Amino acid sequence: MEGISDIKIISLDQMRPPVIRKEPYIDLFFKLSHQAPSEWCRDFNNLLADHASKPNIKEKEGLYIELWVRTPDEIVAVFEIIKKTVETCTREFIERKELAARDAGDANMSDSEASGEQGRLNRILASLDFDDVA
Repeated sequence: MEGISDIKIISLDQMRPPVIRKEPYIDLFFKLSHQAPSEWCRDFNNLLADHASKPNIKEKEGLYIELWVRTPDEIVAVFEIIKKTVETCTREFIERKELAARDAGDANMSDSEASGEQGRLNRILASLDFDDVA
């Protein structure tokens, strides 16, 4: 299974291609590389809740970004916004999950692990800085 960091827009939905209609809008359906979790979809929808083209992902489906534009000239600009929002949403989702995992790990540490030799070892390991490793 692919990870959350692999989510990206890969194409338009071939089953629902954009069509010029009599109405003053064009529906667009962008397909994601794989199904996104419901929580990620909710975050994405919240990030773009106020956008004029009303981008939306159905939380249970998690595979298509649906939106509309008034003219074909708007498509490229909206697409760039959607791509950046997918990246932002993924980054924030991962950061939040990592923070929750760290917090859960800290909360689960027993008193005996926090003191004594194990506690000392844990503090030393936590202080290691891997950012400067070549």
